[in-house]
Amino acid sequence: MKILITGGAGFIGSNLALSLLKENHEITILDNLSAQIHGDEPDKTSPLYNSIKNEVNFIKGSVTSKTDWEKAINDNEVIVHFAAETGTGQSMYEIARYTEVNIQGTALMLDILANSNHHVKKVVIASSRSIYGEGKYYAEDLNEYVYPEHRTSGFMDKGYFDVKYPGCEKELKLVATDENSKIHPSSVYGITKQNQEQLVMTVCPTIGIAPVAFRYQNVYGPGQSLTNPYTGILSIFSTLIKNGKPINIFEDGLESRDFVFIDDVVNATYLGITKEAANNGIFNVGTGVAIDVLTVAKTLVEKYNIDVPLNITGNYRLGDIRHNYADIEKIGKTLGFKPSVSFNKGIGAFTDWVNKQEIGLGKYEQSLAEMKQKGLFK
Repeated sequence: MKILITGGAGFIGSNLALSLLKENHEITILDNLSAQIHGDEPDKTSPLYNSIKNEVNFIKGSVTSKTDWEKAINDNEVIVHFAAETGTGQSMYEIARYTEVNIQGTALMLDILANSNHHVKKVVIASSRSIYGEGKYYAEDLNEYVYPEHRTSGFMDKGYFDVKYPGCEKELKLVATDENSKIHPSSVYGITKQNQEQLVMTVCPTIGIAPVAFRYQNVYGPGQSLTNPYTGILSIFSTLIKNGKPINIFEDGLESRDFVFIDDVVNATYLGITKEAANNGIFNVGTGVAIDVLTVAKTLVEKYNIDVPLNITGNYRLGDIRHNYADIEKIGKTLGFKPSVSFNKGIGAFTDWVNKQEIGLGKYEQSLAEMKQKGLFK
């Protein structure tokens, strides 16, 4: 097939492109080579870009440009739409940029598809677990599943980080978040991903295109950016450890996420592209296992064999959730997807790769300073 991957020079996109090339698919990539991800000179500073630039039809351009979209869509049969501004914290003070790229960029694609001749038969949209906001819980007091609202500064300033639900005195029990769970994002980023998904799933069926949405959990693995402070804690913690700096862990360290290895994400996405059973479907992509942040930090320290202080700070970021991990029953039954890489095995592969990289200082402290200045980091 002829497949367009927007944001295809990024972490997931480049890995997917290389996988599809092995299956003899013809790949076009539209990417703006953002300096935050690829550095100021991508030819020299971006291994991800260099891994695909001579293997695909590469178009440097933006999803906010109609001309770039038209050039990229051309005669492709499938669009995998990864291009987006990412990062929960940054989205809370760069609202216009996030909405322009994520929402308007997607709307522009759909507008072209709805009003022009093309060969596109399927659109795969990269959604996110962030659209759920807080995860799903069981309330023993009420004997029902509940979806707590976002935590407030009033409680977290006092060190109360667990979620609460009206009428419940007993501790809520965290359960896996399924695709029918409540959608109530707690960040601008989450809102934009929700909008992207809704636009694609609503418009595509009306114009004869099969939509597929993947709600990815926290994707990690060899090749992810170690300099972008918005790529997740594995990169952030690794950079700090390799520089011999202490890790300041937010809240009480017990907040948890579902970490899914890049190979499993590529496999799930490939199934979505190639299987008709995926058409018109929305799927979680994760491992179905929750790992708390303190465990992540301890595991990385152990893997690198570098002893740095782990400080539980009680600091927090507005817009962060407490817990979320995926129910992956639907994607398993429908597409036959089963994660193959455990957290321990995946972390081993990731840290082995990091050990071979030249590690800079990163921009994490700068990103926190920006958030603090905006009143979003407490």
